Amino acid sequence: MHQKLLQEIWQQHSGKILGAAIGFLLGIFIITFGFIRTIFVLLCVIGGYVVGKRIDEKEDIMDILDKLLPPGYHR
Repeated sequence: MHQKLLQEIWQQHSGKILGAAIGFLLGIFIITFGFIRTIFVLLCVIGGYVVGKRIDEKEDIMDILDKLLPPGYHR
């Protein structure tokens, strides 16, 4: 019974629940580390997500580096 209720709540309010959880974690990080360090951590997480997503899509790592690094940086 509780499982069905929780599933129904999740289906109707998943965006609100995720938004509140992300906002809570962001607030904790800002209080703990400060604004600039939190922004740095978020940028690292986003960068890691993008690289991981491209690796999952079977994109060559050298192609990823060519897009991220300035021209002539390697090779």
